[in-house]
This record gives sequence, C-alpha cells and structure tokens, in this order.
Amino acid sequence: MTNLIFSIDQLTELSRICKGDIIKMTTIAKSGHPGGSMSSLDMYLAIYTYANITPENRKSEKRDRVVVSHGHTAPGIYSVLGHFGFFNVDDAIAYFRKAGSIFEGHIEPDVPGVEWATGNLGQGLSAGAGFALAGKQKGLRYNVYVCMGDGEQQKGQLTEARRFVKKYDLSNITALVDYNQLQISGSIHDVMPQNIKANYESDGWDVIEINGHDFNEIFDALDKANASGNPTVLIAHTVMGHGVSFMENDEGFHGKALTYDECGNALKELGLENDLDKYIKIREGFIPLDPEIFHPNYPYIKKGESIFYSKEKPVACRNAYGKALAGLAQKNKDVQFAVFDCDLAGSVKTSQFAKENPEKFYQGGIQEHNTAVVAGVMSKENIVTFFSDFGVFGVDETYNQQRLNDINKTNLKLVTTHVGLNVGEDGKTHQCIDYISLMSNLYGFRIIIPADGNQADKIIRYISSMSGNFYVPIGRSETAIVTDGQGNEFYGKNYVFRYGSVDHLRKGKDAALIAIGVMVEKALKVHELLMKQGISIDVWNISSISQIQEDDLKKIAKHKRVFTYEDHNVNTGMGSIVAAKMNKFGLPARVHAFGVTHYGISGNSEDVYAYFHLDPESIAEKIITIL
Repeated sequence: MTNLIFSIDQLTELSRICKGDIIKMTTIAKSGHPGGSMSSLDMYLAIYTYANITPENRKSEKRDRVVVSHGHTAPGIYSVLGHFGFFNVDDAIAYFRKAGSIFEGHIEPDVPGVEWATGNLGQGLSAGAGFALAGKQKGLRYNVYVCMGDGEQQKGQLTEARRFVKKYDLSNITALVDYNQLQISGSIHDVMPQNIKANYESDGWDVIEINGHDFNEIFDALDKANASGNPTVLIAHTVMGHGVSFMENDEGFHGKALTYDECGNALKELGLENDLDKYIKIREGFIPLDPEIFHPNYPYIKKGESIFYSKEKPVACRNAYGKALAGLAQKNKDVQFAVFDCDLAGSVKTSQFAKENPEKFYQGGIQEHNTAVVAGVMSKENIVTFFSDFGVFGVDETYNQQRLNDINKTNLKLVTTHVGLNVGEDGKTHQCIDYISLMSNLYGFRIIIPADGNQADKIIRYISSMSGNFYVPIGRSETAIVTDGQGNEFYGKNYVFRYGSVDHLRKGKDAALIAIGVMVEKALKVHELLMKQGISIDVWNISSISQIQEDDLKKIAKHKRVFTYEDHNVNTGMGSIVAAKMNKFGLPARVHAFGVTHYGISGNSEDVYAYFHLDPESIAEKIITIL
C-alpha cells in the first residue's frame, strides 16, 4: 500500500467528524444532499489520502487529478478538502450554498482542490478521460480518479466515455462508483434496471467490488488498479446516510436537509458537539470574497502566412479552415495541438491535420457528448484544442456539454460546418438554424462567422492564438470570394482580422443591409440588383456577432432603415441581436429581419433559399417594397 498521510484509525475518526460537517452545512443552508455525501465520504477520504494532490502541489502539471462526477455530493468534498488543508473547513460549513460563496451546491473549480465543475450527471468520466489524455499526449505520469454515483450510470454518455478510455488505452484512470443503490426516486433497480459491472466488463475494463466503508479494502483496490495495465472501476458498496441510523438507506435524505432538531439528534448519535448556532452566526456575517483565479499560460502561437484565395474561384470556408489548421500545426511543431472529430473528418476538413499529425488527432466516433467534454478538458491543459462537427451535432446535440465547458472556463475552439440552409439536400434534421441563438447563451463563447475563404483563414489563425472559448460556424458549399468596390479581394493579403470590428463592403445612401457568413455573397448580389433599380444600399458584414461596437452601429443606423440577412431562425438570430443593440444604444433605426421562418426542406441549397424567399431576388423585392 502507498504511504498514507493518515492511518486507518485516523481516517475512521475523520470520517465521523466529516459526517457531522455534512449534516451541519446542509442543515444551516436548509438544502443540499446529505445522504449521498455520507455514502461517498469514505471514498473521498481514501482518494485524497492516496492521490498525489496537496494544497502545495495543486497547480503542478504533475499532480494527480480527482474528478467528482456527482457534484451534488459537494458537502462531502468540501469537508474532506477542508480537513486536508485546502481551505478553512469552518468557511465551508458556514457558507455552504450562501449567495456569493465559492461553496456552491454543486462543486466548482473556484474551490481549491476541485478540478472540474459538475452536477450535470454523466459527464465526469469524460472529463477524467480528458485529463488522462492530456497527460498521455504531454508525456506526464499522473493518475486520474473519477468518482461517480450509481444512478448516473444510466446515462448514455458514460458508455461513450468507457469506450473512448479503452480505445486510447488510458489505463491511468481509476473510476469509483458509489453503489448505495438509491437515487431520488427510490431503488436504482426499480427506477432503471442496469448491470453496472457487466457494462464496464463488456467495454474492456477491470472491475473490483469492495466495501466502500472499509478503508483497507479501498486502498488495496486502488493499489490493484494502479498496478493494472487496464482502466479499472471500483464498485464501492455503500450505505446512503451512512453513520446516522435514521438516515441510513433512506432515499428521502438524498436531496433533503435535516431539520434543526434532526441535526441535533444526528450529531448526538455521532458523538459530536451541536454547535449549529456558532455556524449560523458566522453565516450571518458573511462577506463575499473574490475567488482565486488560476489560468495556465496559454501557448504562444505563430500564426504563419495566410493562404490567399483568388476571386477567380469560389472556396468553401470549411476547406480554408482545414488548410489553415494543418498549416498552424506545421508552423508550431513545438506547441501541443489536439483535434477532435466525430466520424466526419472528411466533411469538416480536419483530415489533412489527421494525416500529418496522427498522434494529435482523436477520433471519437459517433459519440458527440463525450468528445465535447474530453476536448474541453484538453483545452484547459495548455493544449491548443479544436473540436469540429456538423452544426446540429457540435451545437444542438452537445449544448449541455458546451455549457459545462464554458462554466469550467475552457479554451476550446469549436468549429462546426454545415450550418444554416446551406446544407441543402440533407434537409431539416441537418440544417442547423439556431447556432447563433444557442451559443449566444454561453457567456464565454465568442462567435465569429467568416464570409469567405480568405476571412476564414485569418479567423482560424486568430482564434488559435487566443485563450478562451471561440465558436466558428461555417457553411457547407463553396462561396464566392468577397471583393471590394474595385473588384479586389476584400479579405486579401492586407486584411487583418480584429475581433469585434465590422466590415463595410459597399456604400449606399438609401438603407443598410447587414449579412453574415454565406449570406454576405448573396447580400452583394442584392446590392447589384437594387442598383439597377436606382436604389443604393450600404452592405456590412458583422462577423463578430458576439461583440458589436456602438460606433459601428451608429454608422449603420444613420440610414434609419436597417435590414438583416441570415439563414438562421429569424426570431433569435443576428437580426434580434442587432435590434437589441440598437435599442440599448438608443439608435433611431428600424430593423427589418430576413431569416428562416420554419424548419427547412430537402433540396439544392439555392432552391431551399428560394423556397424561403431568401434568394437575392426575393430580398431585393422585399427591400423595394419596404422602402
């Protein structure tokens, strides 16, 4: 057995004290999950004793990682970390679930010792896979421990994660399942029958069953798991509410705090002082403190020379993306890159990167939920990480995973192709028409939409060099290279992409037309059609839809009539964002939005645009009528 910082006797005593902490903090907060926290507690005490993670090395790249997937057991984690010196345990007890406190109801990485925010069940094993994969790629030898509940094993994402771990031989992962056999609605065997052991065995994992309240058994199993050349899961048989007789095996205490009197009885049974009043008084004097912010240094990226695309030939932005990505990796061989795919490398154009950098390309198969989380974790580990998919898979299907990535302050570069009506023949199930609205809900993702191959190349080089989350949605088809009024490539050799800036493509005096993405090409055709009718309009490209500047909007709003043009849901896309910004800045312009009014149809993309009256001829007629 590994040298331990506590003896078995000391851990047994500490378990008794931590149970009191759990009961106190949930009672004071009048909410929380004491039952599962108490069944998982001994597992947490053993892992944080066993693992190479301390208050002193918690920022070291070589530390072990502990991921707690069932984040509602936060009281147990806070108590253990507090007693292990990561912070003052009294603060956790007094300020649990207090507005402004870092000790939230589900664990957050603002808490020292916590690696990954969870609570959306089923994502922890994917996060653990990300940490293990990062260590493997960088040649670091550390272990990853993933703690989970038994109820969450019902989630499909865990199946995805198990197979990914096995495929990439992440044998340094040890998973532990708190097998108390209860969830909110009752017995896990009644709510949703499952065979947890057989599921892991069928995916090639080693399985060890243990008594989750016997420290000797837990440590022996951890030794066996670390010695194995295979990923291992420990199924820890536990008791919900362990240690307090009236709480044991009662699912009612899964998500219900004890009353003041019940807490007193529980503390008496545990042989602990009832000092609730002391902690209540401390809570009343709470003063919020800014959490410690720690971000690893983001790699320095040499952007290299942009690829120039001539106006003589249309280019699909996805092709420009693929070439730029491969070029960046070639230019920055000393930098850690990782690119993730879900069985679509040929379509999303990451295949060139994969061919040239097979050791940095990860094929997740048709497992989008797991892949999104693994990629997010990798991006936090000082690795330039791209995840590419079709819009409906990389955004719509994985929205919850991207949301959790954002909460965890990742540095993910999400590039989805096949967005909007441009997908054409694939029909409504694949025409992602809500990518702006969905990703705009995520505060940390910056959305940038390229208009042509030249701008796409420069945008990809820009986001690769910047920390934080970026989302770049790209259409499917070839798009004409955007030119200026003199016929030169607008986004050519002299163009420098600046996040937040807008591009004035054509001048006019009668109105302004704003377009994004593949619609910019069509907007320029609208300009030509209107010129023939004696109407001149400004044409603008707002590529940085997340960051529209007031000064730019003032220039656009001077016309009083502003039209927006997109192949996105007309109710929630660029038009609504522009209108809201105009209102915010008090600009006296009326915004008319042209966009998708209902789910699409299957057909040639140009026919689909015509069906929705979003072809240039229809838009020109609408503008004439309105003016």
